[in-house]
Amino acid sequence: MLGPVILAASRSDKMRRFISAAPGTKQVVDRFIAGETAEQVVPIIEDAADKGLEVTLDVVGEDITTPEQAAAARDAYLELIGRLEKLGLGTKAEMSVKLSMFGQALEDGHELALANVRPVVEAAAAIGTTVTLDAEDHTTLDSMFAIHEELRKDFPQTGCVIQAYLFRTEDDARRLAAAGSRVRIVKGAYKEPASVAHQDKAEIDKAYVRILRTLMEGEGYPMIGSHDPRLIAIAQELGRKAGRKLDEYEFQMLYGIRSDEHVRLAAEGHRMRVYTAYGTDWYGYFMRRLAEKPANLLFFGRSILTKG
Repeated sequence: MLGPVILAASRSDKMRRFISAAPGTKQVVDRFIAGETAEQVVPIIEDAADKGLEVTLDVVGEDITTPEQAAAARDAYLELIGRLEKLGLGTKAEMSVKLSMFGQALEDGHELALANVRPVVEAAAAIGTTVTLDAEDHTTLDSMFAIHEELRKDFPQTGCVIQAYLFRTEDDARRLAAAGSRVRIVKGAYKEPASVAHQDKAEIDKAYVRILRTLMEGEGYPMIGSHDPRLIAIAQELGRKAGRKLDEYEFQMLYGIRSDEHVRLAAEGHRMRVYTAYGTDWYGYFMRRLAEKPANLLFFGRSILTKG
């Protein structure tokens, strides 16, 4: 099982330095990271819109150690929103945020993260779009859900993410499957202990389907985060059985992965959103992408060997 090993490496400064310096790294990083600046991402948003796709934008960076860094992360999102507004792209792109970027792990981190994310949610709403709170490791989730609930009092369109591999998620899904909610379901991409999470892929897939059924049969808006053809087909069938129209849920896939499938689903009339990450602090995000799929790791290995 290479996944847990890679996830452990994602927290290693030594591995960060090694991988960042490897000759083939940039080629692979460019596959998953859309650019380093908001300006570089704009053509990608425009190209997606031309193909009938929508995007959600993630300014990568999770290793926040000071309140000043958290404020800088907030400001990076505000800069992005300002640029989208000037270009008239506000309704074409949403934002995805990790509360760790906004200081969640610091002293008084819950209050700090809420204070930093609120102006981002307010600015997004002002240009006609919204924000989804990404899920991180299980120790952060009570805080994330509490912030989500607080933000929804003024901005009910604020979304959140749930992870199928966690035992708690089936209860979370039942609570969240209410009118007006927006919930993205993913399998999960953090190294979690067996005491809180399924470790077997088949069990994770079964949990994913159970949770997705709860969301589809609920009154909220499900967002299916998966590249798995079987789970996509199951989602379509669950949507039909629940009587949902094609615009009453959406699929979400990562930038750089199965791009042809993005276009195919959109052509069928589905809402299809591309999770698009950008920024300079790409290491943690990149390592989770390698851990999720062995083919990504093989691609990385070949790139290093051919560039070395």
